[in-house]
Amino acid sequence: MRAAILREYGEPLDIHEVPDPEPGPDGAVVRVTACGVCRSDWHAWAGHGEWADDRVPRGQVLGHEPAGEVVTVGDSVDRFAPGDRVVVPFSLGDGTCPRCRQGHGNVCDDGRALGFEPEAPGAFAERVAVPDADYNLVERPPWLDATAAAALGCRYMTAYHALAERAGLDGGEWLAVHGCGGVGLSAVQLGDALGARIVAVDVDDDALSLARDLGADETVNPNDLDEETVPDRVRNLTDGGADVSVDALGIAETCRNSVRSVRPRGTHVQVGLTTEAERGEVSLPTDWMTRWEVSFVGSRGMPPTSYDDLFALVEATDVDPAALVSEELALSEVSERLAAMGEYDARGVEVVTDFGR
Repeated sequence: MRAAILREYGEPLDIHEVPDPEPGPDGAVVRVTACGVCRSDWHAWAGHGEWADDRVPRGQVLGHEPAGEVVTVGDSVDRFAPGDRVVVPFSLGDGTCPRCRQGHGNVCDDGRALGFEPEAPGAFAERVAVPDADYNLVERPPWLDATAAAALGCRYMTAYHALAERAGLDGGEWLAVHGCGGVGLSAVQLGDALGARIVAVDVDDDALSLARDLGADETVNPNDLDEETVPDRVRNLTDGGADVSVDALGIAETCRNSVRSVRPRGTHVQVGLTTEAERGEVSLPTDWMTRWEVSFVGSRGMPPTSYDDLFALVEATDVDPAALVSEELALSEVSERLAAMGEYDARGVEVVTDFGR
């Protein structure tokens, strides 16, 4: 099969033939129909994460947002069979640890990150192996095609977990979204579906225009502000600050702006990962956060057990993951699009649908 392999950080991925994966007794192999290209892939491609002992090693097959069809399963797999249409979460649990048993498989004690470590080769490939398939695989509803599912498979599920499960966003509350890339725009659309009022913040007017189309009530471009700061503008627009504010980018400026944008007893949710500039750490106004009882919450992916709730929300509302798909790519184009992310020159969700079969 063809696969895209990280050979050198920041250099084009090496696309060549590798052996087809084989399932373990508890695993499955999925033929990849579509796989999103995400900013987390860019972090891996750029060699980030060394500061957290989380640098993706050379030789890794990247790609962590796949949707496709089961082609083979191990002898111990009960819930899935060849031909089943599935989505594969990137945060893979073993299904047995205390976190998994409590419904938090995204932070499994023995979890694996699809596409980010040698034990879990990724989905920029024609096929991908999924361990502990009965726990990790998610059946894809008939109404959800593979391209839309690939968009949903990281950006939407990450945003849903952050808003609905980590922050507990309620209808009528104000949500501020800092950074309107794939996950930020997903947060805008899902926040609207959850009944929130939304302020979208980005330096790109096209991204802000799309955010309005997806449900944002107000938009803020920091480049258009004079004396006013981003938190000042958000607080003015929301009559005192957002109830929930999300940093969907991960740079120090957006993180601090998000924290400062919340009202007393509000919640900041950190979704974006930091870059080489921050190296995993951002200074915060901790005395101010203490004074106003501001919560800082981390959020990573989404456990497989939450997909049914997300599917139900999507089906019951006008949330449309396909609306964020800005371009369908060939596997050979992934390196170019990863490089564009370093220049913030990527909008919406780009999805690989041509694997050169």
